[in-house]
Amino acid sequence: MIMVNPCKFFADVLLYQKFSKIHRALMGSFLERRKARMEEEGEMNEKKISEEKNKWASRCLKKTPEKIQSTSGMDTQILYTPAEIPQFDYLKDLGFAGEYPFTRGIQPTMYRGRVWSMRQYSGFATAEESNRRFKYLLAQGQTGLSVAFDLPTQIGYDSDHPLSQGEVGKVGVAIDSLADMEVLLDGIPLDKVSTSMTINATAAILLAMYVAVAEKQGVKPADLRGTTQNDVLKEYVARGTYIFPPQPSMRLITNIFEYCSREVPQWNSISVGAYHVREAGSTAVQEVAFAFSIAIAYLEAGVKAGLDIDDFAPRVSWIFNTHINFLEEVAKFRAARRLWAKIIKERFKAKDPRSWMLRFHTQTGGCTLTAQQPLNNLIRTTFQAMAAVLGGCQSLAVCSYDEAMALPTEESVRLSLRTQQIIAHESGVADTVDPLGGSYFIETLTNEIEKRASEYIAKIDQMGGAVAAIEKGYIQQEIQESSYRYQKEIELGKKILVGVNKFQIQEPPVKGLLKVDPKVREVQAKKLAELRAGRNRQQVETSLARLKEVAKGNGNLMVPILDSVRAYCTLGEICDVLREVFGEYEPIVTV
Repeated sequence: MIMVNPCKFFADVLLYQKFSKIHRALMGSFLERRKARMEEEGEMNEKKISEEKNKWASRCLKKTPEKIQSTSGMDTQILYTPAEIPQFDYLKDLGFAGEYPFTRGIQPTMYRGRVWSMRQYSGFATAEESNRRFKYLLAQGQTGLSVAFDLPTQIGYDSDHPLSQGEVGKVGVAIDSLADMEVLLDGIPLDKVSTSMTINATAAILLAMYVAVAEKQGVKPADLRGTTQNDVLKEYVARGTYIFPPQPSMRLITNIFEYCSREVPQWNSISVGAYHVREAGSTAVQEVAFAFSIAIAYLEAGVKAGLDIDDFAPRVSWIFNTHINFLEEVAKFRAARRLWAKIIKERFKAKDPRSWMLRFHTQTGGCTLTAQQPLNNLIRTTFQAMAAVLGGCQSLAVCSYDEAMALPTEESVRLSLRTQQIIAHESGVADTVDPLGGSYFIETLTNEIEKRASEYIAKIDQMGGAVAAIEKGYIQQEIQESSYRYQKEIELGKKILVGVNKFQIQEPPVKGLLKVDPKVREVQAKKLAELRAGRNRQQVETSLARLKEVAKGNGNLMVPILDSVRAYCTLGEICDVLREVFGEYEPIVTV
């Protein structure tokens, strides 16, 4: 048996603790000195590089290169070195894919694990014709649906309403009731296909129709995957397909958040429309900043409504634009991913890493397409799609080359889908995560875009947030000014558009464009008449009365809307009830 002297034992412990403390202090001091020395050496190295760059310029550049700016007004140097990113910290600024701040991607393996979802934005004329186009695209290898709705559907009017004249089925499919939605999705297994619906003011109604069709297929809401755009605030600044004033619109949005978190947990309850901000004429920096400010308003509204941020933030998704300034677009996506992670983690105190992730769909720039020499658009959209992939998108749609003139034909949408498939399976860019990461130029652009977007967001915060900034017309005015500057550059020849203001040719009229039969409205009106004659009138009146009652209070509107949809109330009838209670939005005119 070994005897231990307790006094000596405790003395040894105290001595050990004393020396451990001294050791830690010495190590800490050593590490601090080492860090300071490395920083000093780094500064000396950067200074040396800058000096050598200046010598190189004096030796090799006979004259100062003309000043070039990116589309966001950022000066572009002729050569980039480590000196342009002096505070670059790999672990803090980049890190690893699948980990905060997600600069390099939200999944550890990115496309090595699973390529992005390939969608083509589709929908026109009647539900029957759009259903045929959907099935054609799925047969060609498309992996998800992206539904375009016509203008009457987007702004809450039935096809037989006088204001729908001339617009039925033109820019998307006409959906007047659950009966149309049943036809649109006929033969498409909703438990296996993810569906994105570009719909905003009437998002709650179209989501209810989708859920009701799934029920008829025997698919539970919990098994549905997809997205409703549901971003009404950007309609006030970019597109104009709003119905109600901002406050009741925000109520509908948060009602969808709450309903989806409870009933449809795999559904993306909102897709913030950065895309449309860019289409309206914003720069790449403004696209990020204004969309983020709008998203912040949605998240604040959700929290104010009593939702936990981690209950709905993981289902917030995005749709971004991708334009032709290739490297700026790649940097934009990386900067957006990092900035959003910081906003959610630091500002909203979200704890779930899924909340920090920026999951986004990308559509190539519709406003970059030209009617002149339309085949050139194939090259434009290929570069844009490549930028989205190198930027780490989760889903992608490529505009068709003929969309500057008409809705795309089957041939043109197939070429757009093939563009994605060639990038995914032949180009090699999907073989490694963030292949442009570490480029001096890319990292400089990423930092600068994040910085400038943050400055815009701070300014909008000072105004009281996105809703206040929209009501004051600030965001609208900024977009208008950027759009004007861009147009003037084209007109003055400072910016070249191939085939438009340079390299023009004489062209014959384009043949074979898709044209929507104007009789679509008559077809829809006939279907509406038959629907109204055959449904249960008492059920319709009861469900609409209940909807009105809930709208006047503060309950969740999704339940009475779903009941109205199941009763085959029309989209227009449901919206008319809400118009009566909420009123309609009158836009601010900026000069």
